[in-house]
Amino acid sequence: MSASWLDEIRWTEEGLVPVIAQQADTGKILMFAWMNRESLALTVREGYAVYWSRSRNKLWRKGEESGHRQRVTGLFLDCDEDVILIKIEQEGGIACHTGRESCFYRSLVNGQWQPVEPVLKDPEAIYGKQ
Repeated sequence: MSASWLDEIRWTEEGLVPVIAQQADTGKILMFAWMNRESLALTVREGYAVYWSRSRNKLWRKGEESGHRQRVTGLFLDCDEDVILIKIEQEGGIACHTGRESCFYRSLVNGQWQPVEPVLKDPEAIYGKQ
């Protein structure tokens, strides 16, 4: 399969593209991450989300430690060709390393960020002692 579709993406100077992960059946936004060409190609080939970790400077297969993998049901490129939306089925119902369904669990309430979603599973039970 030709990878010319990768050339249609407007990558950042660092060779990355922002990616929004959305739960396919509910439309809920679960997380934001980055992909490079390799991680996006692997995502398409394997059918599961593979991101680029900027902090660890390496490929990051979502769920490699937690078991909470993301099965990809669709990939979409925005009109400016610089943001990707992936529709996923979140295994285990937890996308966030804090043990919540979504990484977007805080809301601005009276000038303060307040948690508005519960912890579904203690992160220590997911990852063990860090």
